[in-house]
Amino acid sequence: MRISNHSTSTGRRRTSAAVALGAVLALTATACGDDGSGGGDGAEGSGTGKIVFWDNNGGVRTDIWKEIIADFEKANTDIEVEYVGIPSTEVQSKYDTAIQGGGLPDVGGVGAAMLAGIAAQNALEPLEDRLAKSSLGGKLNEGMVESVKVAGGSGDNMFTIPTSANNGTLYYRTDLFDQAGLEAPTTWDRFYEAAEKLTDVKKNEFGYTIRGGAGSIAQALDAMYGQSGITSFWDAGGEKTTLNDPKNVEALEKYAGLYKKYTPAADLNNDFTKMVAQWDSGTIGMLNHNLGSYQDHVKALGTDKFRGIPQPTGPGGKRVQVSNPVDGLGLFKSSKNKEAAWKFIEFAASHESNSKWNESAGAIPSNKEAAKDAWISKAEPTKLAAEALNDGSTTIVQLPYYLPDWNTISKAENEAGFQKVLLGDMSAKDFLDKMAEQLNEAQKEWNEQKG
Repeated sequence: MRISNHSTSTGRRRTSAAVALGAVLALTATACGDDGSGGGDGAEGSGTGKIVFWDNNGGVRTDIWKEIIADFEKANTDIEVEYVGIPSTEVQSKYDTAIQGGGLPDVGGVGAAMLAGIAAQNALEPLEDRLAKSSLGGKLNEGMVESVKVAGGSGDNMFTIPTSANNGTLYYRTDLFDQAGLEAPTTWDRFYEAAEKLTDVKKNEFGYTIRGGAGSIAQALDAMYGQSGITSFWDAGGEKTTLNDPKNVEALEKYAGLYKKYTPAADLNNDFTKMVAQWDSGTIGMLNHNLGSYQDHVKALGTDKFRGIPQPTGPGGKRVQVSNPVDGLGLFKSSKNKEAAWKFIEFAASHESNSKWNESAGAIPSNKEAAKDAWISKAEPTKLAAEALNDGSTTIVQLPYYLPDWNTISKAENEAGFQKVLLGDMSAKDFLDKMAEQLNEAQKEWNEQKG
């Protein structure tokens, strides 16, 4: 195994929605043809030799990937895997740059949130036929498979093999709640009560930590829809987003109002790694993240000082959450060794490897055999998340990952605006109206291209 690490930050380049949508049409019509984009068709290769793998969460998941790669190379002594760890905040721009200039890996982590934009550039190999003929056939969670098909843009082709689902989770310090005589924050009313009562700014104690840096908008959307109870991202006609519905505006005003009043000031620029580290090392009552940080909390606090539970319920006991993108592994069309690359994907999504990876990440396995393993019942947040998704208690608002510009609109183009909302320099309504306008235009173009 060779290991490389990319740490040079590059600017996020926005791919034109019109160009990307046009590429989707070409991709749907000629899924296996080479239209000159995405680095060409590559070749099946000998099934041996070297392949390059890009980890889309480098630094966070590096150790477990090294372990799985070592297992794979032991079982496949004629294949060498070069590992390249790329931080999640940089991976989309890295893929875009490589698609235009060359240098794509053979295999890469491609989650649903960025899938449409990459698939639209004809860079990914359709995988449904390989899956059907492989040892994974019939063994992957049907919901996750459907999710990545829809996210890919065409609804028919499958451009990534799902590996995990990562549900939104509310972590809270049970020791601090007990000391304050507070009930678990299972409802939004209890959440706001705890945020206030656990705050003592003079003692540097806060009820909550809010994500204001990279990745902030997805967390804000979860809080908005969770409180408003709105269950669809689009109106009945599928043309206008509910993002700026008055109920969502009110919910965002209340949520953003926590900043600096009941949260640390440093939250303004905190991405998830800084936010998680701050919560693990301080006296902050609650943290919204996902299942992926569970092991970090265990290492820092043990299992007796915190819990991770599904998002709070609103009036009437109704829980509404936005969809969390399914993560997966894509095979790049330009690969000159697709047979060996597919062997690695198949191995990584197999029962043992998929279980090992998801136990490390605290996420929900895509492999149905792995989802039955004993560790899940011992990892309470994962167990509760899986139950909430399967017992009918939770309604999921499906985010439009199929829009090629979704990832850019929901991150690079609007994260600075959300920071202005936190600082009081922009109203929640103006922020949501602007983002809604962008999304409505992207949806209009998408519908027109589909005909």
